[in-house]
Amino acid sequence: MAPPYDVISPEERAHYLALDPRNVVHLTLPDSEDQAVRSLREWEADRVLDGEAEPAVWALSQTYTGPDGVERTRNGLVVALRLEPYENHVVLPHERTHAGPKEGRLRLLRATRTQLEPIFLLHDGDPIELPHREPDLAVGGDRLWRLEDDPGERFADAQLLIADGHHRYETSLAFHEEDGSEASAWMMVVVVSTGEEGLTIFPTHRLAESLNGVRGTPIDEPGDELPGVVLYRGGGYELLEGDGLDVEVVDALSPRGVTYTPQRGEAVAAVDRGEAEAAFLLRPTPIDDVFTRAREGRVLPQKTTYFFPKLTSGLLFQPLD
Repeated sequence: MAPPYDVISPEERAHYLALDPRNVVHLTLPDSEDQAVRSLREWEADRVLDGEAEPAVWALSQTYTGPDGVERTRNGLVVALRLEPYENHVVLPHERTHAGPKEGRLRLLRATRTQLEPIFLLHDGDPIELPHREPDLAVGGDRLWRLEDDPGERFADAQLLIADGHHRYETSLAFHEEDGSEASAWMMVVVVSTGEEGLTIFPTHRLAESLNGVRGTPIDEPGDELPGVVLYRGGGYELLEGDGLDVEVVDALSPRGVTYTPQRGEAVAAVDRGEAEAAFLLRPTPIDDVFTRAREGRVLPQKTTYFFPKLTSGLLFQPLD
């Protein structure tokens, strides 16, 4: 098991590769696409991976402790989703993407012809009910139940918001366009209700090498609840004015050399260490606001949302043959 490919640092990648020759990172972040294919075929031949005879829907439950120290449980469904272009307004994006990550994912998808990791989608219907029996698979805080009945019909008319996985979704669209097969028209996803009690969004704070002349109103160090977008520099705090979501306010200010951290303390410490001129401290982005903007066709800045935890990779795979 491992986190998704896009949150694994080079040091963490080395750790997972050394942890076990069958760790999923050998597939999701391989030395080469050919190496990923060899590993995948070996695991299938050795029954490291156990194939399902029939299509299946799975209930997924993740118990986790968030960055705020609170333990929660988030439930959803693992299903195969028929890909829809964004212009059909069935699957809604909310963040900008970049070409580089998509090129690497496309090469890997071409080589393996396997969806190696699910992406995370939201719907505004009712939360699921878990089966009243022991899970079929349990690893760490993740539990999976194979469902006899297909609950996928509940999404027949739903709009689905991409919570995490924009690059992989767009990669799958591109692959299906060039491949043209019925199998490549489907993608493995986890669908979670916006009413799910364990669904949480945390902020992603911004570090900036240059502020581009930004100034705010000096304030005392804020408590856990921020009064708005707060700028930290030179040991002091400033409250910034602006319209829109916190991420939109910062984006409009056009700071240069921006990097990201979900930890407020780390953002402040990085400025104190001289690694950035300033930090923008943000509040969590409300999911209703994200859904509203996505339905309006508006794309928000990168790292607008930080859904915790990330989905675990290595539990389920979806072959495309």
